[in-house]
Amino acid sequence: MDRKHGRMGPASPSARPRLSDAPRKELSPSHAHTRSLASLSRRVKRTQLAKPITADLSLQAFLASLPDVLAARDLLQLARCVGAARQSGKLCLLMMGAHPLKVGLGPLICDLIRDRVFTALATNGAAMIHDFELALAGRTSENVAEGLADGSFGMARETGIFLNEAAKTAAREGRGLGEVVGREIVEGGLKFARDSIFACAYQAGVSATVHVTIGADIVHMHPNADGAAIGTATMTDFHRMVSVVGGLARGVVVNLGSAVVMPEVFLKALNLARNLGCRVSGFSAADMDFIRHYRPRLNVVERPTQEGGRGFMLTGHHEIMLPLLAAAIRVELQNRVPSRVGGAGQTGGNRSQP
Repeated sequence: MDRKHGRMGPASPSARPRLSDAPRKELSPSHAHTRSLASLSRRVKRTQLAKPITADLSLQAFLASLPDVLAARDLLQLARCVGAARQSGKLCLLMMGAHPLKVGLGPLICDLIRDRVFTALATNGAAMIHDFELALAGRTSENVAEGLADGSFGMARETGIFLNEAAKTAAREGRGLGEVVGREIVEGGLKFARDSIFACAYQAGVSATVHVTIGADIVHMHPNADGAAIGTATMTDFHRMVSVVGGLARGVVVNLGSAVVMPEVFLKALNLARNLGCRVSGFSAADMDFIRHYRPRLNVVERPTQEGGRGFMLTGHHEIMLPLLAAAIRVELQNRVPSRVGGAGQTGGNRSQP
């Protein structure tokens, strides 16, 4: 008893009933019910398994040998979406960060632009920098830690002069930064201009936009950097991006290696295009990166395709995944035979259609 108040006090912990003391019914596997394998569903079938690979295999046979599951299936389905978009004259937008250029994919991207597989290009500011340095000198990607120690990081004179002056020219002419950079690389006769994605886009008449984050790029540290000009030029490119995205219906957008900037720009461009009356739906959206990020998944793949369309997440190293996709696209385009009636295409192979 609680002597002070004349009430029973709380039971001691040892006096409380425990769950382990409650009676339990023993369950024995001997009473488990089994069913025949044929009556149960299975997600993988023998027809989906990979086929053996030989050294003399053709590209088409190699792709057909891939297992028809998960990322291998998505890769081929994305290639079909790109092939269908190209055949029907729909937009195929490539958005990208700088890393694909740093791992040597510029010539491959240029080839796809020249053949109008990608019909629009959008990048961050870092991609513009690496593209210029490769076009000028055939080399890029400095040792940041080494340069940071003595303040020389990012201070290449030619890079700062060329790109900051391009921004001023773009602002003065009322043109976008991507267009002017491409034009200046071509007209400047840079030694390796053929492998420049901006030069290639300019020559092919393909929209190329650069979406700059002020203060994030090395050229912003240079004495000739003009924030007003950079802002004006990249704002012009944002408006061009809105116009491009406004025509994305039944097309394809691929985000290659941009974790933040391009997914954010794309989301705003899509929203503004829809706000201005464009019916942008039914497109395919893919994110390709070596790890999965929050913004690309939501802002490129999931949210924009909620009202119709399809999304892909292909995870792996750019230097492997993009060549695989490019190969699949080439095979897909080769297999598409124009119909004699109506101009529709057919797709070769026995894989399921997207």
